[in-house]
Amino acid sequence: MIQVRPSRQMRDLGVVQEGAPILAEPARAFDLPAEREAAEEVVEKLFTAMERIGQVHPFAKGMGLAAPQIGIGRAAAIVRPASADAPAIVLLNPRITDRSDETDEQFEGCLSFFDVRGMVPRPLWITVEASTLDGQVATTTYERGIARLIHHEIDHLDGMLYTGRMAVGAEPIPVEQYRQTGRAWAYER
Repeated sequence: MIQVRPSRQMRDLGVVQEGAPILAEPARAFDLPAEREAAEEVVEKLFTAMERIGQVHPFAKGMGLAAPQIGIGRAAAIVRPASADAPAIVLLNPRITDRSDETDEQFEGCLSFFDVRGMVPRPLWITVEASTLDGQVATTTYERGIARLIHHEIDHLDGMLYTGRMAVGAEPIPVEQYRQTGRAWAYER
């Protein structure tokens, strides 16, 4: 049996791959509530894509998907926490307004180049402002693994891949060398 490379598998599931211009461009914000219907449609497409992806790959650390990764240049992303009973987090027009000075460094993967994993420093907590469908602004602080996932997705909406956050000289490792698949991120406290 021929083993399909992880990135090819993601591409076949509709995930835009590294090198596509849309992944390097800032996503366009929604004018809410005027564009509520358009936002709902993008969110529905993200959930559908996540469902498809989740059927072929387990995500012990949680999973995120940004609209540019499915070819839509709008500021929407969904993050599904690692805990099965936690609800998915829908982010519309998100932006980080505060972050901890304290960081930690952990491996991250990205559906847009899923053959490698990279060691990425991130703040231990972030505060995010995001729009609601009715045009209100909600502010939420996220910590640890969920903060890491959300920060990763907001980077996508800003046109940045996690490799842009890696330490100078650090390189991603092939997924075959990565030994943490199926495990949650580890935090000291």
